[in-house]
Amino acid sequence: MGNNPDNPLHVPGMPGAPVPGGEELSDDELFTEAMLYESLLEDYSHFAPPAEGEVLNGYVLKVTDKDVIVDFGYKSEGVVPISQIAVVDGVPAVKMGDTIEVMVEKGGSLTPEGYVPLSHRRAQNIKAWETLEQAFRDNLLINGRVTGRIKGGLSIDVGVEAFMPGSQVDVRPVYNLDSFIGQDIPVRILKLNRRRANIVVSRKAALESEVGDRKSRLLETVEENATLQGIIKSLTEYGAFVDLGGIDGLLHVSDMSYGRVTHPSEVVQVGQEYSFKVLKFDREKERISLGLKQMAPDPWDTVVARYQVGARVIGRVVSITDYGSFVELEPGVEGLIHISEMTWSRRMKHPSKVVHVGDTVESVVLEIKPRDRRVSLGIKQLEADPWTTVAERYAVGSVVEGRVRKLSDFGAFIEIEEGIDGLVHVSDLSWTKHVKHPSELLKKGQIVQAVILNIDPNSRRLSLGVKQLQPDQWESFFSSHQTGDIVSGRVCRSATFGVFVEVAPGVEALCHSSEIVSLAKDKASLPLGEDHKFKIIRMNPGEKKIGLSQKAAIIDEERQRMTEYQKTAAAATSATKEAASIETTENTNDQG
Repeated sequence: MGNNPDNPLHVPGMPGAPVPGGEELSDDELFTEAMLYESLLEDYSHFAPPAEGEVLNGYVLKVTDKDVIVDFGYKSEGVVPISQIAVVDGVPAVKMGDTIEVMVEKGGSLTPEGYVPLSHRRAQNIKAWETLEQAFRDNLLINGRVTGRIKGGLSIDVGVEAFMPGSQVDVRPVYNLDSFIGQDIPVRILKLNRRRANIVVSRKAALESEVGDRKSRLLETVEENATLQGIIKSLTEYGAFVDLGGIDGLLHVSDMSYGRVTHPSEVVQVGQEYSFKVLKFDREKERISLGLKQMAPDPWDTVVARYQVGARVIGRVVSITDYGSFVELEPGVEGLIHISEMTWSRRMKHPSKVVHVGDTVESVVLEIKPRDRRVSLGIKQLEADPWTTVAERYAVGSVVEGRVRKLSDFGAFIEIEEGIDGLVHVSDLSWTKHVKHPSELLKKGQIVQAVILNIDPNSRRLSLGVKQLQPDQWESFFSSHQTGDIVSGRVCRSATFGVFVEVAPGVEALCHSSEIVSLAKDKASLPLGEDHKFKIIRMNPGEKKIGLSQKAAIIDEERQRMTEYQKTAAAATSATKEAASIETTENTNDQG
């Protein structure tokens, strides 16, 4: 610059500048002048060219079809090719007034228009590497866009091209990498080599870090009865696992709905978000039990207000057991129709004979127990109880017909109409036979007639008799015989004290050993099956007992023969006398 006063950087008093009056300056004056010179250099420093590789901020002055004109603090304006500017929806992503990063092209001379050639792409690349190196040193998360699928993984744009192995895409195996193309994802840098332009990133590490942070925050704040948002992660037979953001919770199938749930998929779907109630929380084991149905009121709390005893209700049969069927009246409220409440008849073996799963049935509310969560229902109550009119439709002594429904040790149950069973006691099966079990005379399912002996509607009892269909043989025998009569009978049974003799069909009498005529001295008995004559020596109609005597019958028979012999002899004597008298008379007449 010399001593040229026209030089804009020429300062009086500085070296090469004339000194006023030709006098030398003092040291203080020289220091002051030096400081002033340095200040002027700073003011004019923007006219100096930037250092090589320096990234500058450029102020966009104008955007054309080919270039972007920027002010980057140099004495001349710079120009960036429009091809280096990102395009969004067909329009350059910068406009006048924006600030972009630029750097001077190496060895670039001014354009014919006088602009300094600049590079936005190189500036971005350098800035990106600086940012990536900082993130790698500090183990920070960065954002990247998946630009494509390459061998072994995905290509990621993080300002420069990076590689993400397939094993680092997610915490779980991913079988469709193409689904990530075009997505913006958080990643963590695993390896970085700027000299080789090599960067390896991991979404898995970013997710694990994020999950860990969320898990820590969740464990610090969660408590029982709290409400949490979660996404259904997976389903099992017994429930669903819920992603609460850092930790998984278990939603048991019993806590999904107040209604009956066969499989969790009936209530929730994988990927769907729901609100849950925290039922149990074990901070040490990091276990959270969730409830979905608890987010709504329990229908059993107000069941009494909606259903009254005696009311008719309609529901859907949801299950059938050996003892009855369960009917869903509303989601969460089920009632039981016991097998005994399905029909007035007692012959039904299984509820499936009346209802089937899925049927819509009408029933009557019999009982409500909210604390026990039970509602008792009945179907047979929809019709009148046949026992209430049984006394009007049947009379004692009338003959009825029915089917043998059941046999027991003490008798047989006969259904004379649906819902009306009568009992034939074993003692009312036969007048004459000693019946030990009803199966000796009746079979299950057999159609028989019987006589009504008694009706008790209040106790729901009907007494029947089969033997009453025939006359009582004992009664007939007692009415036609008396003590002293001689009867014929066949020996049917023997005992140590005598033999039993059938003196009429079904009527047996006892002939004691002492009343038997026997040739054996040590035992008095009669062979079975032989017919003999006996004399009735005792009769007890009340106890249906008859006593016989063979001896008395033989004695009476001998007496009768003797009497007849005597009568015959007397008659013969009389005849002889009469004949002699006649002969005497005839002789007298002849003599006369």
